Amino acid sequence: MALVTGVGRSTNIGAAVARRLTADGYRVMLTGLPSYDAEQGLPGGDPAALAAELGAFWHPADLTAPGGPEALVAAAIERFGGLDTLVSCHTYSTHTPLGELDPAEIDRHLTVNVRANMLLVQAYAAAHADARPGRIVLFTSGQRLGPMTGELAYAASKAAIEYLARDFSVLLAPRGVTVNAINPGPNDTGWADPETHAWVRDRFPAKRWGTPDDTAKLVSWLCSPEADWITGQIIDSAGGWSPHNA
Repeated sequence: MALVTGVGRSTNIGAAVARRLTADGYRVMLTGLPSYDAEQGLPGGDPAALAAELGAFWHPADLTAPGGPEALVAAAIERFGGLDTLVSCHTYSTHTPLGELDPAEIDRHLTVNVRANMLLVQAYAAAHADARPGRIVLFTSGQRLGPMTGELAYAASKAAIEYLARDFSVLLAPRGVTVNAINPGPNDTGWADPETHAWVRDRFPAKRWGTPDDTAKLVSWLCSPEADWITGQIIDSAGGWSPHNA
């Protein structure tokens, strides 16, 4: 049984993870916020239709609302009778220079990227009191690899996820739960204009972008029995990408 957040467009990482875990035999509940994609000017998606296609369950949820994360975990447990796997793909990110940051923008980054994850894991842990195997996969970014001066609030929130992943891994190890975080690197999900797309591509050693399926394969492995000794790790799955490559 798996809960996957951040499933909006059919081309994003959350959707790829939902497809992969379903193919792996998981019963999957997915959620997302398509309106966020619309705010960013990205093509919309129909996650409810994706759920129907996969034979999964769609549960709309606002993870910024009071009680939203807890209610989502409760819905998954009610649907499945338990919850083994949490893959938290949701994120909020805007390109906002230092001089344009305001309290509301900072708060939204922290609410979506940090608070919601803390509350999701808290609710998961409360329902996972025994020592049966469990998996939590969180998502960070490349803020350790170099400055992200136009995404200060986003970079700060993702740095917090790395800290939390390590602490959660220690707290939940006695319960048989592993916790890891993935930096997927630049992913070709349709957000980049042609100039940006070419610049990013040329800084991958393989001269191709990462894809959501690349990330989903790693998630699949981390959630498998073969990865039961991997916990507290921040995994760069970025194809060797660096802004300093040429």
